Amino acid sequence: MSPLGPGEADPFVTHRSLLFTVAYEMLGSAADAEDVVQETWLRWADLDSGARSGVIDPRAYLVRIVTRQALNRLRTMSRRREEYVGEWLPEPLLTAPDVADDIELAESVSIAMLTVLETLGPAERAVFVLREVFDVPYDEIAEAVGKTQAAVRQISSRARAHVDARRPRMQVSRTEQQQVVDRFLAAVTGGDLQALMDVLAPDVVLVADGGGIAQAVRVPVFGAKKVANLLRPFPRVAVSPVVGLLWLNGGIGVRIDDEVAGPTLVSLVIEDGRITRIYAMRNPHKLGRMEEATALQR
Repeated sequence: MSPLGPGEADPFVTHRSLLFTVAYEMLGSAADAEDVVQETWLRWADLDSGARSGVIDPRAYLVRIVTRQALNRLRTMSRRREEYVGEWLPEPLLTAPDVADDIELAESVSIAMLTVLETLGPAERAVFVLREVFDVPYDEIAEAVGKTQAAVRQISSRARAHVDARRPRMQVSRTEQQQVVDRFLAAVTGGDLQALMDVLAPDVVLVADGGGIAQAVRVPVFGAKKVANLLRPFPRVAVSPVVGLLWLNGGIGVRIDDEVAGPTLVSLVIEDGRITRIYAMRNPHKLGRMEEATALQR
């Protein structure tokens, strides 16, 4: 394989963040996404100089490879998810504040959206992600997923309707998001039940993921009263946890470090000034990427 010319960047390096983002949105797992990106690199590196020079659009070519690899892995992950102890939530990512500036990207990588994408079949998820998030042309998607353009258009329409019926409406400003999160934290850490009830939507849902390793409720908790009662003991533990804010999957999240219970990452969905969804991720195997922001790209 001949080396790149002077000043010529390797297309894989140029598009690596994009490839990771595609794989992560398809899989909901950063660890699996990294494996898929590595597999994509190996296939790219195996091309000789002649084959590489024949690739007219390296970006499209690499996206096609990463999609096929992610689809293969997604199909083999279904049994693993079925055997998972308790509720399964996506692996959270520490993200840079500028991810939130791209509203579509921030929504697409949010824990709430990734949870909705889990309800799609593998082909539907791949088509939805490529079309709705990355605006990949139908002919390229068809080649990536091994279907006709007509089939891809039908899958895209079906997947979009499915997601639209389930996606949370999170069109709130960063300022409003910050205010609601601050009210929530003040109520929880201060043990103020009424303030907590005021910031929770009546039909709020709390989902926790401990993976059978960390203590967590194994079924979703519905309703403001039940969720508030679950959170009330928080300030009365023997050793007060350390609570902080961070950018989590493109939005403002909460990190709780407890010497006894271990770390918890919390993602909140806010609608009309109240919290409608609380996702608490406690499985330690999913909390390994919290020291450095992950680069995401569309």
